Amino acid sequence: MSATPVSSHSGTVDPAVRTTRSLLRYGVLAGPFYVIVSLAQALTREGFDLTRHAWSTLANGPLGWIQVANLLLTGVMVLAFAAGLRRALVAGPGHRWVPRLITVYGAGLVLGGVFRADPAGGFPVGSAAPTTPTAHGTLHLLTSGVGFVALAVAMVVVARRFASQRRSLGAALSSAAAVALLGGFAMISTSPGPAGVLALTAGIVLAWAWVSAVAVDTSRSITT
Repeated sequence: MSATPVSSHSGTVDPAVRTTRSLLRYGVLAGPFYVIVSLAQALTREGFDLTRHAWSTLANGPLGWIQVANLLLTGVMVLAFAAGLRRALVAGPGHRWVPRLITVYGAGLVLGGVFRADPAGGFPVGSAAPTTPTAHGTLHLLTSGVGFVALAVAMVVVARRFASQRRSLGAALSSAAAVALLGGFAMISTSPGPAGVLALTAGIVLAWAWVSAVAVDTSRSITT
């Protein structure tokens, strides 16, 4: 996404530009960090099945603190990324709303760590899913859901921004990422079996790839 150029008369990078790029780098790192930490747990924790359990359930059990920390740290990185976008995008379609929507997404991640998801599908081993969602489980679904919807809307806004810049590939990929993310949530809502879980996981991974790509693209568009 194009950003406003910042000139430097000394030939060195302006401190404001360095700060903006540093904030944007958190957008590059957030997705890989979250995915790697989640997958490491998914592949090593007893009883976890990638085809049956959503990553959010990793916040339960004796090692649940790892996923809680994962969500909190990732959320803070996304909030930093949003601050970078606010500094970098000063004109054009969505220059105000993209940072705001990414801020909501980051806040949703943080709150998703504060309010743990309920156990589900026999994970953690020996636990039973509550017959009715607990208060913290309900708040997890609510805050995470709002965050992911905000991210999907941000994807659509960025697609419009790319289209205005005649960047048809970026617009198409942003739109496709939004469809994959919302489709994953719709799928697991109507089909909570393996197909729904895998669709949700794929949508989240693609969403993180989009976040990293936008962070890289925005950082590169800043000139000194």
